[in-house]
Amino acid sequence: MAERLQISGEGLTCQDIWDVASGARGAALSATAVERMAANAAQVPAGPSVLEQKRKWLLGEHAADLPPEDLPQAFVIDHCAGVGDPLPDDAVRAAMLCRANVLAAGLSGCRPDAAQILVDMVERGVTPVVPSQGSVGAAGDLAPMAHIAIVAIGAAPGLPDDLAPLHPTPKEALSLINGVSVTAGMAALAVVRARRVFDAAVVATAMTMETVGAHADCLDARGLQARRHPGPLVVAARMRELLAGSTKVHRERATDAFSIRCAPTVLGAALEIIDQVETTVEREINGASDNPLLLEDGWLETGNFHGAALSMAMDHLKIALVQIATLSERHSFRLTYGQLTPGLPSFLVPGTGLNSGFMLAQYTAASLTSEMKGLAHPASVDSIPTVQHHEDHVSMAPIAARMALKSLEAVADVVAIEALLAAQGLDLRKAGRFWDPETREEQAMAPYEPAPAIEAARASVRAVTPFWEDDGVLHPALMAVGALVREGGLS
Repeated sequence: MAERLQISGEGLTCQDIWDVASGARGAALSATAVERMAANAAQVPAGPSVLEQKRKWLLGEHAADLPPEDLPQAFVIDHCAGVGDPLPDDAVRAAMLCRANVLAAGLSGCRPDAAQILVDMVERGVTPVVPSQGSVGAAGDLAPMAHIAIVAIGAAPGLPDDLAPLHPTPKEALSLINGVSVTAGMAALAVVRARRVFDAAVVATAMTMETVGAHADCLDARGLQARRHPGPLVVAARMRELLAGSTKVHRERATDAFSIRCAPTVLGAALEIIDQVETTVEREINGASDNPLLLEDGWLETGNFHGAALSMAMDHLKIALVQIATLSERHSFRLTYGQLTPGLPSFLVPGTGLNSGFMLAQYTAASLTSEMKGLAHPASVDSIPTVQHHEDHVSMAPIAARMALKSLEAVADVVAIEALLAAQGLDLRKAGRFWDPETREEQAMAPYEPAPAIEAARASVRAVTPFWEDDGVLHPALMAVGALVREGGLS
């Protein structure tokens, strides 16, 4: 296993979160963070705690008789109000890492113990069951973080016998559940998954271009440079690498439909959004997403618990993912329609069965793409007041993040379907099998070898599912190539 990730309150990346949340790397609270947190906690002023003040505001001066020493645990317990299916384990682990990193900044008035228990839980594989619904993303992800905190403080089972629970101070009880760390953790995972799917989409698109014999002008850097957007230049350069040596993609062809001709432009725009989202998420996971903050001159009440930045970023990401999916689905449609891809059989299966072939694969891509359009509705445009109108503007950031993760599952399968169909078409081209556009009868023609990088991509698909000579059950093949995309095996 790689060297443990140091949780220091700064420098954390989305890839770091992914590595630890997936179990590929361990984590440890840095010595600098321990020193910083201890010094900050020593400055907590005497007098009524912030929790006592909140209790008086909510319930009135005489309505709550709970002893102050029992207030922190009761506060956490009272916030365990989530519902819905549990979050995936990696999302929960990511949330704990993000919260630990917030506390490690030493601005929350918390002892090192508050961050250490979260890091220890990650290291020991303690993953609380966290209902996925119930947060509006301002005053933070209160309900889901409380389902983590209740285990950390020993008020619910889960800690191993040799891991002592945290006995939180009032401010630690508040800081354990404040801020949008659940959303931030999901967002960090979403960024890494989005990059994997994006890379696969570029490869799948290049495979399609080789299969259909695309016009090469859309990859010319001179034209794209004139537009001044950097993303398309990056995508086109990658596609030129993939298609280097191709005898099918050149300039002596008719111009293509927009899903082919504009692919570098569309994918490049999506890349720019992913880059922007990553910047926003990494600012968030290294920021003081807490309230109040304890500075040198005392407590400072801020709005740092509000998830607006993450909410809008995740909504923007969802839109970019829809662009990737709609482009890919059109490629799949083109690949399965013999009149649009001369020389290949409709639905790409040459056998003598019912010849539905890959017709239903394109159905599935269409269904997933349509569902993604619904998921792309921006959660950030909504706000429902809570807590007696005190929290009268909320972000709905966790909803945006959950929908982004769901969209990522869908787009991974859409791209996988395109890669599967392109591999089938390339196999037929390689074998010199040709279907006359008029008679649709098979004829022989000279076989050809795809560009080396395209051949490697085709081989990676064939490593998980065979060539199809006749109809069969598609589900296993779709699942296998979908896993390949998710694991980064196509890129």
